[in-house]
Amino acid sequence: MQRKTWLAIALTAVAGFEGVRTAAYWDPYGKVPTICFGRTTDVQMGDTATMEECKAFLTDEIVEFGLEVSNATTVPLSHEEQAAYTSFAYNVGIGNFKSSTLLRKLNAGDRTGACNELPRWVYAQGMKLPGLVNRRAEERALCLSGIQKDSQ
Repeated sequence: MQRKTWLAIALTAVAGFEGVRTAAYWDPYGKVPTICFGRTTDVQMGDTATMEECKAFLTDEIVEFGLEVSNATTVPLSHEEQAAYTSFAYNVGIGNFKSSTLLRKLNAGDRTGACNELPRWVYAQGMKLPGLVNRRAEERALCLSGIQKDSQ
C-alpha cells in the first residue's frame, strides 16, 4: 500500500479540524473575518464562496504553509510530521511556528520532543479550548506515527 503524501494527509486533517463555512463570519478568537476552511486572507464580511472555491483556497494555502514549514526545518520530516506541522502552522500562523520551542527542538534533532510540544498550544485569548486540545492531540499522534514509521 502506498503511503499518502503529506499534502493529502494535511488537507484531510485541516478540513476536518477547521470545518467549512461558505459565508464570511467573524472569528471570535482571531478577531478577523474568516471563510471556507479558516481562510482569513483577503476576506471581508459579506463575502461568499462556493465549495469548489473553498477547496481550491485550502489546497493553495496548505501548499504555501507546507513550503514555509519545509523552509524553516533543517531535518528531514516524514509525511506525517510534515502534515502535522503544516496543520499546526496553518492554525497558529507561520510566525508562531517559526519562533516556537517546537521548531527549535525539531531543528536540534529532537523529533519526538518537537511532536510533544504540540499539546502546549491549546489556548486562545488565555482560555484553554477543548477543540484545540483535541486538534493538538490528533496532530501529536499523527506526528509521532511518522517517526515510528521512519524507524521501522
